[in-house]
Amino acid sequence: MSVAIPPRPPIKSTEVFKKDIFEGKVLFCTGGPSGICKAMTKSIMSHGADAIIIGRKVDKGEAAAKELSNATGQRCVFAQADVREPEQLKAAAKKCIDTFGKIDFVICGAAGNFLAPISGLSENAFATVVRIDTLGTFNTIKATLPHVRRTRGSYIHVSATLHYYGTPYQAHVSAAKAGVDALSNVLAVEEGPRGVRSNVIAPGPILGTEGMDRLTPVGKKDAITRSVPLQRQGGLDDVPNTAVFLFSEAANWVTGQIIAVDGGAMHTNKGSLPYPDSVLDPEGATKSIRAKM
Repeated sequence: MSVAIPPRPPIKSTEVFKKDIFEGKVLFCTGGPSGICKAMTKSIMSHGADAIIIGRKVDKGEAAAKELSNATGQRCVFAQADVREPEQLKAAAKKCIDTFGKIDFVICGAAGNFLAPISGLSENAFATVVRIDTLGTFNTIKATLPHVRRTRGSYIHVSATLHYYGTPYQAHVSAAKAGVDALSNVLAVEEGPRGVRSNVIAPGPILGTEGMDRLTPVGKKDAITRSVPLQRQGGLDDVPNTAVFLFSEAANWVTGQIIAVDGGAMHTNKGSLPYPDSVLDPEGATKSIRAKM
């Protein structure tokens, strides 16, 4: 009888990297008040950086900034901005410069998503996700690049693995994230001679995130876990560990890369979303399935 080998648990970056590797550095993070981006911000700050987090909701953002400051002992401030609005992002970048004097690292992480088949997806809904994810990434680059050039800094763009295979009900975000990947690659080539690096992190199934809570089909979490070669879903420390590496000097010759942080799931995923009978009406027309999934 074979004995099951338990998966390796997530570990914190402070157990691997020196705590002061980002001392004196400044992080600019869109989507920072919550989820994976908040976790990445916390890890970067835990290694000595100060940060500004950008979001639309003031109460949520200010609470997150206070929490991150208290947890790490570093300074974190909040700037209200919608990534779809270039002038608001420029104002956020100015606030960062006025507060900290520079920008070393940028995480482009603002995103939007829901479940809907192409036949039930409106043009406006599709465009909204593209505006948040792809155009929002472009706007963030434009607002921060003059400052990042001065520090010879680095970008991390948060993508996904959905568009590496045909994921049903995710045409909008798949198209948007493919654009994010392309922007990062071009940025790496154009800005490399100036010492600026740009990479993509593509998270797989990460527990404790709004995306997994909203998009995982009911009763499918165990099946998803079994399909991951490393036999567990990701934790909120897994993606930040990769971010710490990519921003560190250990990665100073790594740029233009797309790194899937998914336990190998992209190689075994067969489109894990189901085709429930409730999606099809008697005429066979597909309906939106945003709710309950």
